[in-house]
Amino acid sequence: MKAVIMAGGLGTRLRPLTDNMPKPMVPIHGRPAMEYAVMLLKRHGITDIAVTLCYHPKMIMNYFGDGSRFGVRFEYFIEKEPLGTAGSVKQAQEFLDETFLAISGDGITDIHLGKIINFHQKKQAMVTMALTWVEDPTQFGIVITDEDGRIRRFIEKPKPEQVFTNTINAGIYVIEPDVFTYIPDGFYDFSKQLFPRLMSENLPLYGVQAKGYWKDIGTIEQYNQVHIDIKNGKLSHDYKEAM
Repeated sequence: MKAVIMAGGLGTRLRPLTDNMPKPMVPIHGRPAMEYAVMLLKRHGITDIAVTLCYHPKMIMNYFGDGSRFGVRFEYFIEKEPLGTAGSVKQAQEFLDETFLAISGDGITDIHLGKIINFHQKKQAMVTMALTWVEDPTQFGIVITDEDGRIRRFIEKPKPEQVFTNTINAGIYVIEPDVFTYIPDGFYDFSKQLFPRLMSENLPLYGVQAKGYWKDIGTIEQYNQVHIDIKNGKLSHDYKEAM
């Protein structure tokens, strides 16, 4: 299976750390955040990887190169202007010509990707998103599924009075290439535009609860917490051995 790492974000809430570097290059225990995503993909046997870039793309390209140092193969796709999450992935459409996995370049997780892939194939979904649980879901997309796992409600970054669950979109997706039919050229967002469209057209959009460690590093507080969590052994794998 191929994958795409979405690494084009500005990381404005992480300033001043991101004043002069892209969010995926912010260091966590001596490694860029994106390196954890690369190691996770490699651990699951996914080594053909597209990387979407926008902000300071050369910093990422210079560090990761062609991927061979990490046991993977990278192909880069640079946005001339911000295209949103779905729009940036569409740039890699020719590369992503089979079922693929999309993952954020700045989330720290040890979620078992194989379980999400197996669920996706079993349900014959168009898109399957990994779901996790957080105490404060207002900075994420909250999700309700039915008993079969089909997503029935989805609200991106809800106001406190809109919160109806603490289950959120973890930003990890298994996707069929047919989805590109529903992504127009230009700026387009997975959460704000594509997923509502798939739901409105009754297309197979599924969610599956993913067990394991997951932490967004969107704020300085979250960034600091990730360091503490890794030091305390909350990630279930030894990342040093993974390399």
